[in-house]
Amino acid sequence: MKIVVLDGYTLNPGDLSWNGLNELGDVIVYDRTSPNDTISRIGDSPIILTNKVIISKDIMKACPALKYIGVLATGYNVVDIDAAHELGITVTNIPAYSTASVAQMVFAHLLNITNGIAQYAEEAKSGKWSANPDFCYWNSPIIELAGKNMGIAGLGNIGMAVARIALAFGMNVLAVTSKPQSELPQGIKACSMEDMLSEADVISLHCPLTENTKEMINSKTLKLMKRSAILINTGRGPLINEQQLADALNNNELAAFGTDVLTVEPAKTDNPLLSAKNCYITPHIAWATTEARQRLMNTAVENVRQFISGEKVVNSI
Repeated sequence: MKIVVLDGYTLNPGDLSWNGLNELGDVIVYDRTSPNDTISRIGDSPIILTNKVIISKDIMKACPALKYIGVLATGYNVVDIDAAHELGITVTNIPAYSTASVAQMVFAHLLNITNGIAQYAEEAKSGKWSANPDFCYWNSPIIELAGKNMGIAGLGNIGMAVARIALAFGMNVLAVTSKPQSELPQGIKACSMEDMLSEADVISLHCPLTENTKEMINSKTLKLMKRSAILINTGRGPLINEQQLADALNNNELAAFGTDVLTVEPAKTDNPLLSAKNCYITPHIAWATTEARQRLMNTAVENVRQFISGEKVVNSI
């Protein structure tokens, strides 16, 4: 059976193996696929895998042999799900593969901000420590996390993993969640968005992107936060109004911002956050640990195997 991977490079730039998929059919892997090439590359293949290549209703109708679309990610907004259901096409995704890695990135950003890791490593290399008369050197506050309030917007798999790590650091966890207080682990307090924003010393965003959450961080909600607060976003870029956040950082209305996601990716060169004060941006790599990508690969192969064998596909949408 023919299997086409439309954009396999980000999952596997060469350090993983496609062998598991090769055992299931005749596989063609494209590193990247432009919109103009999508239909021709799908061709008569009944099975395709996509990460960011958009599969619209028109594309599905132009490829009548198509029976299965595997999304190489948790989010599946790249596929017209209603059209797929209408045309009898199975769609799958890869849930929860990157939970530990994304939670780790939250604290990589947070510890870099509170402890100045990148800053002091560079200053040590530049000779500032060597030129210092004392055995230690620092020129900005170093912040202890124990006893601070960790606010978490969205308590799904990743939000809960972040909460557990925060508790291990001795932080108090305030969560905006639909879960009742009686179902939350000890140490996690459910609260309103307004209370979380105003009480938290650190805020981490883990809610889905919806019409209600789009640009939830804006000039109005930023004013609710402590001026000393640190904001972390490993969720979705559009949760934030980037210009208004940049203004708040530049006006010292927020202490710092760490993010792994932006509204437009790759980052546009004129994105105001690129030049904002105390803003730390990583290029959407929280999910990309070797371990997380291997889990993603394993699940993608298993999804295809279940489909081909006629079993119920656990991760079908």
